[in-house]
Amino acid sequence: MSLLVHQIGPACTVQDQGRSGYLDQGLSLSGVADQLALHEGAALLRQSPDCAALEMAGMGGTFEATQPLTIALTGAPMQASIDGNSVEWNASHPMDVGQRLVIGAARQGNYGYLHVGGGIDKPLFLGSRSAHLTAKVGRAVQAGDRLPTGPHSVSGGIRLCPEDRFAGGTLRVLASFQTPLFDQDTLDRFTRTTFQRGARANRMGMQLESEGQGFAAKGQLNILSEVITPGDIQMTGSGSPFILLPECQTTGGYPRIATVLPCDLPCAAQTPAGGQVRFKFVTLDEAVALHAAYLADLSRLPSRIEPLIRDPHDIPDLLSYQLVGGMISATE
Repeated sequence: MSLLVHQIGPACTVQDQGRSGYLDQGLSLSGVADQLALHEGAALLRQSPDCAALEMAGMGGTFEATQPLTIALTGAPMQASIDGNSVEWNASHPMDVGQRLVIGAARQGNYGYLHVGGGIDKPLFLGSRSAHLTAKVGRAVQAGDRLPTGPHSVSGGIRLCPEDRFAGGTLRVLASFQTPLFDQDTLDRFTRTTFQRGARANRMGMQLESEGQGFAAKGQLNILSEVITPGDIQMTGSGSPFILLPECQTTGGYPRIATVLPCDLPCAAQTPAGGQVRFKFVTLDEAVALHAAYLADLSRLPSRIEPLIRDPHDIPDLLSYQLVGGMISATE
């Protein structure tokens, strides 16, 4: 089984949860920019979140089913249709042989995801199917490619309500080893500042802009390169912060003022250009509790799915809905 790619936007890649365990060899994690979207797709298809999906950066494409299959759409909402009929985002849909799925531009956020039943069954490389373009592992998907799918039974017709994370917001951060290099006045100003996502952004990282002076650390020109991970917030020489994302480098010498918690990285990655973010420091104990709650929420996603078309007998709060709005007379 496979999806035939007729048209595709730039920088669309196959991604899964990433390739861990190779930082000491200079290879960073890669994987989806929005881990929550990957788990949402797995819940909609009733399969493992280890399955790979197509990550679409801002623009989708046109895809044809070569065999009956089921698809799910999550992440940044995009215009989508099957054979010209609009289909709902954050839902799963069956496709028959020859049907065409068209996915347009993102209406919110940055990264949309196309999941298929059985996952995209590309060969594993170092334990992952993720492309890592900056490390030249794999490549972007191109027109004419076939995306092979694993075995699965065709179903579809379910949806879930996604967590709102496509317009920016407050990102919770933890102090890093280099946070003490920034004096308290600078740290206070950092948490008071409202930042806008700049135009410079990709899977390596995203630039943030703000009014006023930049943010500098003491002795920052003498900092030795250290291990860095996704979520770290580096301050460049101009004092502008960059939030590092899945394809970030494995070491760096720019001072890091803090690290975004994993549970808030989807919100960071999905913040659109011009979207506003602020930062809030939390303690280590708070960070551990927040991460545990995030993992628990991921595990509960399968219990949150519901049919696309609901039977009125199964809606306990049916009487709370406005059922007569827009009624017209049958005789006038």
